[in-house]
Amino acid sequence: MNILDAVDAASLRKDIPQFRAGDELKIHVRVIEGSKSRLQVFQGIVIRRQGDGVRETFTIRKVSYGVGVERTFPVHTPVIEKIELVKKGEVRRAKLYYLRDLRGKAAKIREKRDGVEGYGDGILSTPVAEVVVEAPALAQEVVAEEVVTEAVTQEAPEAIAEAAAEVVEQAPDVQVIAASDEEPKA
Repeated sequence: MNILDAVDAASLRKDIPQFRAGDELKIHVRVIEGSKSRLQVFQGIVIRRQGDGVRETFTIRKVSYGVGVERTFPVHTPVIEKIELVKKGEVRRAKLYYLRDLRGKAAKIREKRDGVEGYGDGILSTPVAEVVVEAPALAQEVVAEEVVTEAVTQEAPEAIAEAAAEVVEQAPDVQVIAASDEEPKA
């Protein structure tokens, strides 16, 4: 390891979340105006990430009042206070320069919905609770269900016959066809 690598390693930041092109980030930048200092938030979509080590940069694009604004940041600069991953985008390119020509809804990027651990510091992943099912209670419910269905099927033919009789009374020219192989009744 030479001297330049040692200096570079000392300058690398460890608090940078894992992100790539297509992700939406919120960058908190320290802006110094005269003797005053304030934080400015720049939120947009990453259209490019390039370089390696201390020289690594990324470009964020947002549309402000109908005008596209792009800003390139060095990843390991002390000017950036914090980087927040707002949402992950599902894209198939490493450089999203084509977004410059798109307007409105066409410029939207579909959100990636899988919960990959370590990606985005676990913001989008949630633990799943374990479900326990008791077998005896389930068997009792099934028995009760069978009894109810038998009662309904025994009453069903009588109800159908009554409904058919009412239809025949209201419209004498209608023929009632039974579900079995019998001839139609008049």
